[in-house]
Amino acid sequence: MLTVTGHRPRYGTDTINGEKVEMAQKVSVVLEDDLTGGPAEQTIRFAFDGTDYEIDLNAKNAAKFSKQLAPYIEHARRAGRAQPRRSGRASANRQRSGDIRAWAKEHGVVVSERGRIPASVVEQYNAAGGR
Repeated sequence: MLTVTGHRPRYGTDTINGEKVEMAQKVSVVLEDDLTGGPAEQTIRFAFDGTDYEIDLNAKNAAKFSKQLAPYIEHARRAGRAQPRRSGRASANRQRSGDIRAWAKEHGVVVSERGRIPASVVEQYNAAGGR
């Protein structure tokens, strides 16, 4: 259900007796227990198998949920945000780029010290027996 709690004022205009009047509204968001359909006190966020979840629960169901997870949490370790994995190819590609630049310099082919190496230079390098 909804995860916002409390009251939020909303403002607008309306017409009363042909006259525009500023109106205020108070919107209440009520949480509903996702298991029982009754009132809920809290939203619990959790993740499993890489997917984040939220569930709105009353106090009794929230306690049951926590009790069920307790043995697993006791033996688990906290994980930070997953870092993108860098493959070993990055360092191999860097090494190959260095080799191509060194070869180009030895053979009088102009190549910048940084950035992408033109395909024509890579082709020349490969044709000369590089790899």
